[in-house]
Amino acid sequence: MDTEGTVARETVLPRKTGLPRQRGVPEETGRPEGPRRTFPRAETVGSLLRDDAVVRAARRSSPADNALLGDAVRDAIRLQEELGLDVITDGEVRRLSWAQTPRFVDAFATGGGQSALNWRGATEGRFGAPATGAGGGPASTRSGGYPSVARRVSTAPRTGDMAAEYGFLARYAQGRTKFTMPAPSYHRRYWSPAASPAAGYGSPEEFLAEVRDYLRSVAHTLIDLGCDYIQLDAPNYGSLCDPDTVADMRAAGRDPDAELEFDAALDSSLFDGMTGVTSALHVCRGNGPAGAWHSAGGYGAISARLFPRLTVDRLLLEYDSDRAGGFEPLADVRDGTAVVLGLLTTKSPRLEYDADVLARIEEAAGFKPLAELALSTQCGFASVPVANPVTPADQRAKLELVVRLARQVWPG
Repeated sequence: MDTEGTVARETVLPRKTGLPRQRGVPEETGRPEGPRRTFPRAETVGSLLRDDAVVRAARRSSPADNALLGDAVRDAIRLQEELGLDVITDGEVRRLSWAQTPRFVDAFATGGGQSALNWRGATEGRFGAPATGAGGGPASTRSGGYPSVARRVSTAPRTGDMAAEYGFLARYAQGRTKFTMPAPSYHRRYWSPAASPAAGYGSPEEFLAEVRDYLRSVAHTLIDLGCDYIQLDAPNYGSLCDPDTVADMRAAGRDPDAELEFDAALDSSLFDGMTGVTSALHVCRGNGPAGAWHSAGGYGAISARLFPRLTVDRLLLEYDSDRAGGFEPLADVRDGTAVVLGLLTTKSPRLEYDADVLARIEEAAGFKPLAELALSTQCGFASVPVANPVTPADQRAKLELVVRLARQVWPG
C-alpha cells in the first residue's frame, strides 16, 4: 500500500499502557442524524458456543424446542452481560447458519452456486476435526459448493421472518444489543452463471440489488423492534485478500476489482436513509470447523479500493494471525469510521497474553487514531455448529480478556 502522505499520530505514551494518549473520545451517532450513544470498546462478533442438545433443537426448530432455545439465548445474554461487553448478541443460538437468507426466502436451490473456497488449517482440536471441510469436501480441497439462486428474490415466497429472533434478545437484554446478517455482497457466492439467469436476472448485480432490498426490509423491521446496531458479515472481502482466490476468479473470466467496487457501494447503500442505527461490517477470513480458514493475504490487497467506499460506522477486521498482514491498511479507512480490532482468535483455545494484545493495539494506533479503535474476538465462536476448537471455559476467558483490556486502554 502507498503510505506516502500518512499523517503521523501522537506518540506521547501513558506510563501504564504504552499507548498513544487519546484526543477526545468519540460518541457514536449511527447515521448522521441519529442520537448519540456510548462508543462500544469491547464486543464479540456474533455466535457463541452451543451444546449438542441446543444444536439439535435449532435444526428441528419445532414449537416443542422453543423453551430450550429460549433458555440458551438467555444463557448467552447472561454470559455477555456478566462479563461487561458493551454490545451483545443472542449468540446466534437459533441459527443453522450465520447466513440465513435461503432459510427465509424461497429463491434458492441446493448446490449449484460457487464451488467451495480453499479451506485450510483445520486441526484435530478438542472436539475432533470433521471428516469434511467447511465447504463439504476435505479441508484442503475446493469441492462442495453454495446454494444457487433459482427464482427472483423480489417475488419469491417468504418462509419466515429473519428479524423475529431479535425480539427475544431485546426483551431480555439489559444493555445494548446488535443483530448480525450477511452482507448483500456475500450473496454473489449464490450466483450460478449456468443456472441463475433462468431466474430472470440479466446479471449477478441485478440479483444482488434485490438481495439488498430484501435485507433493507429486514433492517427496517429490526429498527422498529428497537435495534440500533446492525452488523453485516462479508467473508467475500476477506477472500479477495487471497491471491490464489483472485487468480481463480480471473481465470473464470471475472473482474475482482469491478466486483469489489460494486459490492462496497451496494453494502453501504443498505443503510441509506436510516437514522438512529449504528452500521457495521465484519470482514471475515473464514471461520470453519476445527479452526479452518480460507484466506491468506493482508488487507493491503483491497484496502485502497474497499475501505474508502464502505460508508459504515464500524469496520470489524480479523487480525488474529500473520495471514492478515500488518496494520498499514487501516490508514485507508474513512475518517470517523471506527475499526474494531479482532485480535483474539476463536480458532484456538490458547489465551493471548495481555502484553501482546496491548502491543498490537499500540501498533494499530500508528495508522488509525486510538480514539477510533475498539477490541473484539476475531470472529464468532460457533460460525458452524460442530467441531469448534474452544470450550465454554476458553470462550469465557477470551471474552473476559477483551473486556479487561478494553477498559485498560480506553478507561472511562
